[in-house]
Amino acid sequence: MTSVTVFKGDYDYVIVGAGTAGCVLANRLSEDPSVRVLLLEAGGSDNYHWVHIPVGYLYCIGNPRTDWMMKTVNEAGLNGRSLAYPRGKVLGGCTSINGMIYMRGQAADYDCWRQMGNLGWGWEDVLPYFRKSEDHFSGVGEMHGSGGEWAVSKQRLNWDILNAVQEGAKQFGIMPRDDFNDGNNEGSGFFEVNQHAGIRWNTAKGFLRPAKGRANLRIVTKAHTDKIIIEGKRATSVQFSHRGKSYKAVAKREVLLAAGAINSPKIMELSGIGRPDILSKQGISVMHECAGVGENLQDHLQIRTVFKVKNAKTLNTMANSLIGKAKIALEYGLRQSGPMSMAPSQFGMFTKSDPSVATPDLEYHVQPLSTDRLGDPLHPFPAITVSVCNLRPESVGDCHITTKNSDAQPDIRLNYLSTDKDRQVALSSVRQARTIMTAQALEPYQPREVLPGPEVENDEDLLRSIGDIATTIFHPVGTCKMGYGPAAVVDNELRVHGLSGLRVVDASIMPKIVSGNTASPVVMIAEKAADMIRKGV
Repeated sequence: MTSVTVFKGDYDYVIVGAGTAGCVLANRLSEDPSVRVLLLEAGGSDNYHWVHIPVGYLYCIGNPRTDWMMKTVNEAGLNGRSLAYPRGKVLGGCTSINGMIYMRGQAADYDCWRQMGNLGWGWEDVLPYFRKSEDHFSGVGEMHGSGGEWAVSKQRLNWDILNAVQEGAKQFGIMPRDDFNDGNNEGSGFFEVNQHAGIRWNTAKGFLRPAKGRANLRIVTKAHTDKIIIEGKRATSVQFSHRGKSYKAVAKREVLLAAGAINSPKIMELSGIGRPDILSKQGISVMHECAGVGENLQDHLQIRTVFKVKNAKTLNTMANSLIGKAKIALEYGLRQSGPMSMAPSQFGMFTKSDPSVATPDLEYHVQPLSTDRLGDPLHPFPAITVSVCNLRPESVGDCHITTKNSDAQPDIRLNYLSTDKDRQVALSSVRQARTIMTAQALEPYQPREVLPGPEVENDEDLLRSIGDIATTIFHPVGTCKMGYGPAAVVDNELRVHGLSGLRVVDASIMPKIVSGNTASPVVMIAEKAADMIRKGV
């Protein structure tokens, strides 16, 4: 049996995970000099040039230096395919490798959380926390904040073909919108991004770096959490591995689990918190029965339709020559602008799959580039990608351990397209994308469908093709659901039901997925959690 050494230091809070939420918690809690905070991160430093150059997401996703290299189980709805499932492996977590899109979701998302019994989580409740973090390019206003740690900028490039898509969308009632983040994101516009002067802005830069010099904050990277130690009905410490040794870090007040929607339930199960049938299969003693751990997994599935175009500048043609690549590199080197400063998606649209839907349930990510699959080489011809995702999927999956080995990833099962409604929305969304591309404003570019292909028409064939080309948009949430009742894991203060000394603070607490990208809602969750913790709630 491996000996466990008590980790030196006297800590009030031990935070597990220095990702999107953990960096925020570490900053806010260590603002109080009387509080001592230990932050444990299994990954390494974010000191890697491709983390900071925006286009570097292409070289961080699928790179074992920066990505945990997870995979889903084979998905029946995707014709038996398993998907790569990137998760950030450095300080800043997924904000170090994601698409940088600043998005809150819709007011109705948070009002729904409140209506589910989570008092204090309605739109009017969470808006102040979004504003608190922001350093928004537009300055202080009713909807936005300035001077905060979370930089929000306009993108530093323009594409005529994307302007034409926006103009064409008007023909079908999708009107330009100035702000996707005022609670109603219906319309079209260019995404705001978490960048500063053309450089990626992750939570490590925004929140952790300013706090690093505080005497009451200790940060340990390459610290792999093995389990949370439960004594009676209280979480008292965290057992972790570091440089070949096993340590126990004692938390006098609370353990704060911020390892993300995949690893937070994994760590809970390894600690004996979860469903007895799951734990007993791995020979883990049940320390606290909690049926919802690892359940309620939700994600946004994107369907990547591709259209070949003419008479247009796209990244395909720019990047497929040495001269083009040199120009791109020079522009970024001189001005931190151009294609190397771009987020994966520049232009977005939020609209409805059916007029009967109360608020937009589709999000488009339109890109001036195309590939057969994300990560593959760009096509040798000019083309754009019109990705569309169902913002409110009914399909729900789960995430559970299959071994006691803490180094192993859990089974990630999304059950994509497993409900009739999700399949119908998928069909409707592809047909809507095709219709938008027939707009008069796009006629000069002569768009011609490449994926799934104009020959794919009837429902059965189109659904099969969607299963071949659809992929995750990297938004897992929900596996430690906030709420009340047998399926809930945490209460509305994010405390684990039935245990003291343990909270979960990350995307896993979302009872329902938000109608948009998930990084900034997680920053908000951590801001609100830190406020509750400091107030002694």
